[in-house]
Amino acid sequence: MIYDVHCHAWAYPQHFGDDFRMQAERAWKSNGVDLTVRYEDYRATANEQTKTIVFGGKAKLSGLWVDDHYVADYVAKHAHDSIGFLSVDPTQEGWQDELREGHQDLGLKGIKLLSMYAGFVPSDPLLDPLWEYATQHHLPVLLHTGTTFIAQAPLHCTLPRHIDDVAIKFPDVKIIMAHLSHPYEGECVATIRKHPNVYADVSAIYYRQFQLYQSLMLVQEYGVWDKLLFGTDYPFATVDGTIEGLRSLNNMLEGTALPRLNKDEIEAVIYRNAFEILGLE
Repeated sequence: MIYDVHCHAWAYPQHFGDDFRMQAERAWKSNGVDLTVRYEDYRATANEQTKTIVFGGKAKLSGLWVDDHYVADYVAKHAHDSIGFLSVDPTQEGWQDELREGHQDLGLKGIKLLSMYAGFVPSDPLLDPLWEYATQHHLPVLLHTGTTFIAQAPLHCTLPRHIDDVAIKFPDVKIIMAHLSHPYEGECVATIRKHPNVYADVSAIYYRQFQLYQSLMLVQEYGVWDKLLFGTDYPFATVDGTIEGLRSLNNMLEGTALPRLNKDEIEAVIYRNAFEILGLE
């Protein structure tokens, strides 16, 4: 069984502003990425049985807004293999009401934050009610960490060091930093190493092969393979593509003296039961 902790549900282009769409097409069109989400397409690129965490996202600053009702409806149609997370933008009025509605009324099981895209720092005391709510209701929180193609999204908001502050203050919340926080993998590894409740996913980085190799070598040298969760970032990547990308990393090292990544640990990441770790089953 594969457990994909990072999959999007949105209507493209309806849920995006013109500026976001223009910047996304500039960054991704040459790579042939279609930002349209189709459940059937996702499943067609997952040859093994897969359970999936699905979310939308809210970030007024960047022009992305997916109502949680849309995510709840999407998940309800595929409840046998999908779990939904709600999203809030704490820079906007009414976000605490949306937090409660998404969890209590819509039955969504975790929280997705887009701190850089929305322009807030996750350790800001103004977000303490969110972390307190997540603690009280045992909701895992997944945050985008790392780079972006959106010009107005502040990089300082995405740094893993902010999660260090959160984890010190709220040690009972299961936190996932997306994308190994690339290109800030060093901070990411340092953070997941010191906090038992903090993890990272490996989504949307396998197509930067040498960067992922270096990232996972940091993971290997610091002994934190067990803190990695499998994720795709669909529609930016697929299940089968991510698995193949992980398994093939050592191939580019042929003919060199560079150290190899532990193949058994890579397999453990691919098949790790993230739902159990996050308290979702």
